[in-house]
Amino acid sequence: MQVILLERIGRLGQMGDMVTVKDGFARNYLLPQGKALRATEANRARFERERTQLEARDLELKSEAEAVSVKLAGKSFIVIRQAGDTGQLYGSVSTRDIATAVTDGGFSIERRQVMLDRPIKTIGLHDVRITLHGDVEPHIIVNVARSEDEAGRQARGEDVSRARTEAEEDAEAAKRAAEALFEEGAAPAEEEAAAEEASESKEGE
Repeated sequence: MQVILLERIGRLGQMGDMVTVKDGFARNYLLPQGKALRATEANRARFERERTQLEARDLELKSEAEAVSVKLAGKSFIVIRQAGDTGQLYGSVSTRDIATAVTDGGFSIERRQVMLDRPIKTIGLHDVRITLHGDVEPHIIVNVARSEDEAGRQARGEDVSRARTEAEEDAEAAKRAAEALFEEGAAPAEEEAAAEEASESKEGE
C-alpha cells in the first residue's frame, strides 16, 4: 500500500514522503495512529493544506520526546528469565517484554517503539534502542538475569553465567564427596552394630 507520511518514521522516510509499505503495517499502525494517509490525490491535497500544522505538531512531539529521552537514556531495566547453566535462555526476551519492563519502570512506551537488532536469547546486559520520535532514539540497558540478586551482581560487572557454572560444579563436587564419605562411613557403622548385636546375643545364651 502507498501512503503519505505525516511525520518522520525511522527508515521509512520524512514527513510528506510517499512510500510503499505492507498492508498490515499500514492498516494496523500507520493509519490508525495518524502517522500516515493513504496515497490518494485528495489526501495529497489535504496534506499540503495541513503541512504547517503537521510540522508544528511534529516539532512539539519531538520536543516532548527529547525531554523523555534525557531521563530514559542509559537507564537499566531488569527482566527475569529462566536460563541454563551457560546463560542460554529457555526462549527469548521479546519487544513486548521490554516494553512492559520499561513501562513498569515509569516510562510509557509501546512494543513497536522497541528496536531489537537481534533476538535476546542469553542472560547479560543488552543495549536496546527505543524510538520515541523519528529523530529521538535513546538507548537503554536491558539486564536479563535469573534473579534480582543475579541482576545486581551482573550490573556490577560480574560474569554471572561463568560464576554460576563454577559454583554449581563446586557444589556438585562437594555433594559427591560428602555422599562418598557417608557411604564409606556407613559400612563400618553397620558392621559395628552387627557385631554388638551378635555379642549381646552370645551373652544372652
